[in-house]
Amino acid sequence: MRALYICYFGLREPLVQTQVLPYLRELVAGGIEMSLLTFEPQRFDPAEWRERLHAEGIEWEALPYHKRPTLPATLYDIVRGAFRAARIARRKGIDIFHGRSHVGAAIGALAKRLHGGKLIFDFRGFLAEEYVSFGRWRAGGLLYRLTKMAERRLLRAADGIVFLTERMRRPLDVPYEVIPCCVDVARFASAAPVDLGIRDRLVYVYTGALGGYYLVEETAALLAAARQADPRTFALILTQTPPRAIVAALERNGFTADDYRVMTVPPMEVPRYLRAADVGVSLIRTSFARQASSPTKFAEYLSAGLPVISTAEIGDLDVQIEQHRVGVLLSRFDRDAYAEAIRAMTELRRDPQLPERCRALARDEYDLHDVGGARYRGLYEAVLR
Repeated sequence: MRALYICYFGLREPLVQTQVLPYLRELVAGGIEMSLLTFEPQRFDPAEWRERLHAEGIEWEALPYHKRPTLPATLYDIVRGAFRAARIARRKGIDIFHGRSHVGAAIGALAKRLHGGKLIFDFRGFLAEEYVSFGRWRAGGLLYRLTKMAERRLLRAADGIVFLTERMRRPLDVPYEVIPCCVDVARFASAAPVDLGIRDRLVYVYTGALGGYYLVEETAALLAAARQADPRTFALILTQTPPRAIVAALERNGFTADDYRVMTVPPMEVPRYLRAADVGVSLIRTSFARQASSPTKFAEYLSAGLPVISTAEIGDLDVQIEQHRVGVLLSRFDRDAYAEAIRAMTELRRDPQLPERCRALARDEYDLHDVGGARYRGLYEAVLR
């Protein structure tokens, strides 16, 4: 079996490094010959990466990414990507085009018309609604309507579909799987904690991007409530986002330089920092689009044995947090809600079985090997059958 994974991101972006490549390695380990097509926003010498991926059984090709003007640039990339994908398919005998999100699936659908084969639509969320929630598009506007029309056509054209959450599960006429954002649970669980150089502190950690629907001011206010409840509170922020906004928000909420640290660390080092923490934080702006969301940080926190304070109404997190008692849900963003969440977390952390419950949920629902890799391989086989 041969497949081409089409991703409308650059190879070196954190999302590709932490989500796309691990899944491709799992598919290769299952005996599937994998090729990868990415779109690169910047020029760089690809030789080292091409050799590294080739050694892992992944054949990588890239096209330049075009940003502006938005719609013509994206359409150009889709058409050019489809012709490149069809050419790769002819050369390598590709059986499956695996398109990540809407643009990747659109490229795969056109390549399927040009070459034949099967299409998997890896449905990463409601793209049009996400842009509306960002404030970039108007609900019902031209770009919104075009995207929703494309979404419906891609769902009809797909021979297999991936959803991120159980909330998205629905009867379909084609094979599908629910595959959340998975991580290597064993790697997080067994990592040696890094020495943060602090003693007797209660460490609240946040990982990932900040801004957009990842809430900066609200995160700082929650951490301030934690510090008010326990002066030992220390805020650890691991992010690729420029630190100015979160630093300013923390300092407005009374944090001094001794009470927080904002860092950029390589993805391979993140488990060690999480193992040095006590509580994970994941505050995300709620919207219709978030029912299809699976935050990678949630899986990472659980794998490291950390309970989580999370916004309510995000993907499957409400059900999992409440049923397995691995965290606290935040339904409002005000001082009383923050204080109540901290009190509930303090009570929850008195349970000595809490870290193991967190890791058990991660193994059952978010493990890269037993959940993510296994379900992707099963879907590939079902699509070809």
